[in-house]
Amino acid sequence: MNVLIYGQVYKPNHRECLLDVLKAMEREGITPFAVGDYWAQADPEIMEYQGVTLFKDFVSTPIDVVMAFGGDGTVLGAIALVNEHQIPVMGINLGRLGFLSSIEGKVAGFAVTELSQGRYHYDERAMIALETDADIFHGSKVALNDFTLHKRDTSSMITIHTYINGELLHSYWADGLIVATPTGSTGYSLSCGGPIVFPNSGNLIITPVAPHNLTVRPIVISDTSVISFEIEGRAESFLCTLDSRFEAVTSEHKLSVRKADVKARFIQLNRYSFLRTLHEKLTWGKDSRN
Repeated sequence: MNVLIYGQVYKPNHRECLLDVLKAMEREGITPFAVGDYWAQADPEIMEYQGVTLFKDFVSTPIDVVMAFGGDGTVLGAIALVNEHQIPVMGINLGRLGFLSSIEGKVAGFAVTELSQGRYHYDERAMIALETDADIFHGSKVALNDFTLHKRDTSSMITIHTYINGELLHSYWADGLIVATPTGSTGYSLSCGGPIVFPNSGNLIITPVAPHNLTVRPIVISDTSVISFEIEGRAESFLCTLDSRFEAVTSEHKLSVRKADVKARFIQLNRYSFLRTLHEKLTWGKDSRN
């Protein structure tokens, strides 16, 4: 089995976790590869560990699993890297909240053993795809969490005319608008008052960012819908994002999002469940007073 070690920013708390993982891979006969930019930031003890090969590309190096070390942003980066290849990702949480990186760093070595022994299951998540005539987001126009439109270079709100299957839903006067997947419902959308939606529920969530009209609320629609947009504002350009990637667009650009043809695949340990994640990350079912 070939496993790619992926990360974005190496931090001191990564050292012990990576050493545990490398020792577990050695015991289990797993061949480790590492992303060069991340590996170059590591401590000398990590960089000099025997048996780790720097990763070049998916053509010359067949990868079975990507282990993403960091927070949810790192997992999103790993998904963007592999979504065209349908390689499963195992998220190791070395950040803060960690909805996507569901395996805590302190048990990463144990997770490698479980992976080697086949004691895991796949968790498939729906993604969204951007369709546009703009020359943006080269390489991949797919996102796991969300697509957003946002004001840029001005304090004035913008107007986003939003259509569902060609029919006007609403003209949002707001700072921006979020279209989230069920996976992304616990991200930016949740921070803006959107609902938590269970994975694989077959929905998309439209959440306004600081809407001027107080009667406007987040809305949940079927993921068979096509959502299109027209943007107006005082600025010449606006911010458009797919997960952590961003581009500038203008009011001339045609933009629409729909459910993607590809899915993200996560490797979860057998004890994992979404309810358990809610309990652990949001402390649901716990009373700190007792």
